[in-house]
Amino acid sequence: MEATNNKNTATLLHLSALSQYIFPFGNFIFPILIWSATKENSEYLNEQGKKVINFQLSLFVYSIVLALIAIPILLITFLKNISINDFSNHNNFPFKNINIEDMNGIAVFGILAVVLFFALKVVEFFLIILASVKASNGIGYNYPITISFLK
Repeated sequence: MEATNNKNTATLLHLSALSQYIFPFGNFIFPILIWSATKENSEYLNEQGKKVINFQLSLFVYSIVLALIAIPILLITFLKNISINDFSNHNNFPFKNINIEDMNGIAVFGILAVVLFFALKVVEFFLIILASVKASNGIGYNYPITISFLK
């Protein structure tokens, strides 16, 4: 059974990933700081710290992949009907020629990537809360879809 202090620290480790909503890259900085300061105290804290960091790194990789899919596809889809003259003549709204029916099938992949990104962020939020609750009870939590960067 884990000591109360270790359970509280493990809970804080998991919850520190939510700092991304306040500080840029807080989901990496704060868990790394807490983990590096407490990993020597307990094997449980060391294990939970690695899981938090691996999960955040995995989500970062997935987000980059989704962005590399979505951004070029959506830019090409929306900008293909706009001429250079529309931008150079300072027209108020050069996107007036965009027609939803003209979107090709590849645009669906771009929109799907954006939807997956937002779904991933919602799932991340709830998984962090679930892991925090489990850690407060002294139970180790394994995040799904996690790549093991730290072993």
